[in-house]
Amino acid sequence: MTSKVSSPTEQADEAVVGEQRKPPGAKDVRRLDRVIIRFAGDSGDGMQLTGDRFTSETASFGNDLSTLPNFPAEIRAPAGTLPGVSSFQLHFADHDILTPGDAPNVLVAMNPAALKANIADVPRGAEIIVNTDEFTKRAMQKVGYAASPLEDGSLDGYNVHPVPLTTMTVEALKEFELTRKEAERSKNMFALGLLSWMYHRPTEGTEKFLRTKFAKKPDIAAANLAAFRAGWNFGETTEDFAVSYEVAPASKTFPTGTYRNISGNLALSYGLVAASRQADLPLYLGSYPITPASDILHELSKHKNFGVRTFQAEDEIAGIGAALGAAFGGSLAVTTTSGPGVALKSETIGLAVSLELPLLVIDIQRGGPSTGLPTKTEQADLLQAMYGRNGEAPVPIVAPRTPADCFDAAMEAARIALTYRTPVLLLSDGYLANGSEPWRVPDTDELPDLRVQFAQGPNHTLDDGTEVFWPYKRDPGTLARPWAVPGTPGLEHRIGGIEKQDGSGNISYDPANHDFMVRTRQAKIDGIDVPDLEVDDPTAGTGEAADTLVLGWGSTYGPITAAVRRLRTAGEHIAQAHLRHLNPFPRNLGAVLRRYDKVVIPEMNLGQLATLVRAKYLVDAHSYNQVNGMPFKAEQLATALKEAIDG
Repeated sequence: MTSKVSSPTEQADEAVVGEQRKPPGAKDVRRLDRVIIRFAGDSGDGMQLTGDRFTSETASFGNDLSTLPNFPAEIRAPAGTLPGVSSFQLHFADHDILTPGDAPNVLVAMNPAALKANIADVPRGAEIIVNTDEFTKRAMQKVGYAASPLEDGSLDGYNVHPVPLTTMTVEALKEFELTRKEAERSKNMFALGLLSWMYHRPTEGTEKFLRTKFAKKPDIAAANLAAFRAGWNFGETTEDFAVSYEVAPASKTFPTGTYRNISGNLALSYGLVAASRQADLPLYLGSYPITPASDILHELSKHKNFGVRTFQAEDEIAGIGAALGAAFGGSLAVTTTSGPGVALKSETIGLAVSLELPLLVIDIQRGGPSTGLPTKTEQADLLQAMYGRNGEAPVPIVAPRTPADCFDAAMEAARIALTYRTPVLLLSDGYLANGSEPWRVPDTDELPDLRVQFAQGPNHTLDDGTEVFWPYKRDPGTLARPWAVPGTPGLEHRIGGIEKQDGSGNISYDPANHDFMVRTRQAKIDGIDVPDLEVDDPTAGTGEAADTLVLGWGSTYGPITAAVRRLRTAGEHIAQAHLRHLNPFPRNLGAVLRRYDKVVIPEMNLGQLATLVRAKYLVDAHSYNQVNGMPFKAEQLATALKEAIDG
């Protein structure tokens, strides 16, 4: 979903409280327009599953939503420690929203570590639900609490709900033949049931999910269902929760259509399958597992019925080598990785540039350098994508802006690769990959026609009249060379990484030929047809034109747009533009930049796009940067942009 019908503003961090209603004998029901909930606990407490189930029910209810999973890099960090805290934040609303929210209105803390790791993000007056069973002296000392925060007054500014989640879960499951440890594992379902009651979430989907997930273990399925229902009933009967909340569906936000909740990696997977169908080519993925890209390999392996072949290689180099071989054989070839893997794949990307074959290289960026922060997000691979190969090896670069937009970005990357016979780098990141939002499922007639014509026979006549096949004889419009499937009679030709002679493709060490081939490959990339950059500037053509443009790329779209909405609501004049194509840039980018006195470029790196923009367009762009492994907050960006406007 590249765009949605937008409300005029992204609301402030606090949920807006509406009317209360109270049927006879019932608790108060308060209507809100938006809520931000964060589930936090030990990495073994099932917080990601809990958040995912709450999200699924919220999506089925019809709210707009945005999520931010946040989990440790360690497979199992020491229990009860700060490095082992896993959290899942969900922002849902009755209107169009763009980010997972700056600060949670509700924090569910399963242990002291979860409370300590997240309390700094929770605004005063917010609700905190704590599992009191885990606040033992040893557990609190492990994270540096000298006294219980539930008793020392440090939480007096919050609405704290102490709930013995573990004890109540074990009590609810006493009829099942489970050990105490087995019963305790269901406490996340108890918490999910409680929150589902508090926010009037549907329950049918979760109950069906539990029955399916534990179909081979019916006792475990029944226990989880019992814990889930016990949590719901506790909310209904306890005096501690006097109010429940309603957030109406976002019925006016979305165009008519069929919607589903989708993560960035899932949208990318679907986009690749759709591209292969639209191109009438088999899809081949050669990949090596790496966080946070592995989900694409997992998902595509499920779709053999669509002609998808997946190969889990022994390393990154083998993965891209196999993919490039599949491209030579006539497949829509893909390799997936993250930043460290791109470094290992760089030589083969250069080989694909030399061979001029279509290949999709999908980089789900994460914090670096080296192993860096495997489960945290960053945008620091742009210059690597642009220049990270030996020699002059230009590669087109495409970047999605939202989780749902990953579908369209995959289609666009495939279009460029197939049309221009080139490897293409797609730069997503961990924030998009793991985050989710509603996505309108497109009709097949909305998708582009990506079919290609393979070479069928001779395409060149020698001076003596002989008809031959020249593998590097180019299309005059795109400069793409023919794509010849191996085994086609008469189309035998030389491959390899040594420089080719123009036209014939024979090995050539001629200096003039090398100069010509280098410039031709660059001209091919420079000539790629990409749409002009669209500028969102309500002041255009008015007497009070904006003099500040905020330019972004990739996953900064949501926070930037939310910040711009806040500033416009406050009366500020500011324009916004967001790049999908980073190589080549849209042809009108220079003209757009020159229309504004100030250009601000927020990035989750130290200014990589700003460096490219300054160098190419000689514009004194102001760079606003963050590299803490987390996405920008809307309020943070709004403050920075206000300073730029006033500066």
